[in-house]
Amino acid sequence: MTRTELVGRRDRTLFAAAAILATCSPLLAQPASLANARFQRKNAAAGLEKAFREAAAAQPGPAWIAWPVPAVGRPHMCCYRSTDEISSSPCSGRCELENEMRNVSFVDSDDGDCWDRTGSTTMLVFLRVERQEPERLRTFTLDCTIDAGGLPVVWLDDVKPAESVALLDSFVGKDSLSWKKRSKGSEPALSAIAMHDDPAADTVLERLSTPSNPESVRKHVIFWLGNARGKRGYEVLANLARRDESDAIRKSVTFGLSQSKVPEAMDALLGMARHDPSATVRGQALFWLAQKAGKKAAGAIQDAIRDDPEAEVRKKAVFALTQMPDNEGVPLLIKVARTNRDPEVRKQAVFWLGQSKDPRALDFIEEVLKK
Repeated sequence: MTRTELVGRRDRTLFAAAAILATCSPLLAQPASLANARFQRKNAAAGLEKAFREAAAAQPGPAWIAWPVPAVGRPHMCCYRSTDEISSSPCSGRCELENEMRNVSFVDSDDGDCWDRTGSTTMLVFLRVERQEPERLRTFTLDCTIDAGGLPVVWLDDVKPAESVALLDSFVGKDSLSWKKRSKGSEPALSAIAMHDDPAADTVLERLSTPSNPESVRKHVIFWLGNARGKRGYEVLANLARRDESDAIRKSVTFGLSQSKVPEAMDALLGMARHDPSATVRGQALFWLAQKAGKKAAGAIQDAIRDDPEAEVRKKAVFALTQMPDNEGVPLLIKVARTNRDPEVRKQAVFWLGQSKDPRALDFIEEVLKK
């Protein structure tokens, strides 16, 4: 074994030990693999907001204030330069707090590869403060190496998850928490809230999904309700699908439902494809059904092609067949091209068959050309 291999093994062993110590007894060890950090600790048992404000006030210059919370699922949130780097080093991305040019990659590691290395489903919340005010928010998991760029990192112990949700809720809609204001500040705050394994997150997200909030915030919330909040998230989305008056919001709900792992979500999406009053929403529901449900969605898509009163929806339904996995839609497209009574629909089917490299599609087009 080479010296490099020995050093690499030693570093991985030390990190794994630190991560386990952090999970079991946060006062015994530095709770994350931090590099270039001036590390400090502070107890937040008396209240997170108070501890956070005190820690921010004590910093003469820029600093990061961080704490751990239980996370939903088995997330892996680390930083990689490219997909090749993710493949070559899938569970050990290095994140630079002061440089977001290395993108944060979120992987739901249900296969257990990354989770098994740390034995933890903990998320780390990092808030950058300057002049005593929060200005940037970042989140990671324990399996990352986090480079603080030489700045102080104040670690808060004994943080209650519900208090973490409440503090982050106060930042929703603040543009200042985004890197160089590239996106709305509500997005990092909302994504962090959504990843908390605590009922308080469901309560906040449900409140923020209501019509009293800005549409931009509601759309972010809808995504996270489907992506991270399980059964409760599905229930909120299903209610929005039935009752919300905004076509734009219901269109977002189709995407949120497509992200949900709750089996009933596909049934709700089928209902939107068949019954939503908006042609745009019905078409979008058909698109996501094809992406996610495959053969289960085929009947609803074919029904729309045959029966929907809007020509635009019928065309979108034809396109939806092209999105079914493993070219399952090709035989259905051929059937539409042969038998549908609407010449525009038949034309659409032939067009999309022409874009396909599937041999069955090519054989059909050759047959048509020979006539």
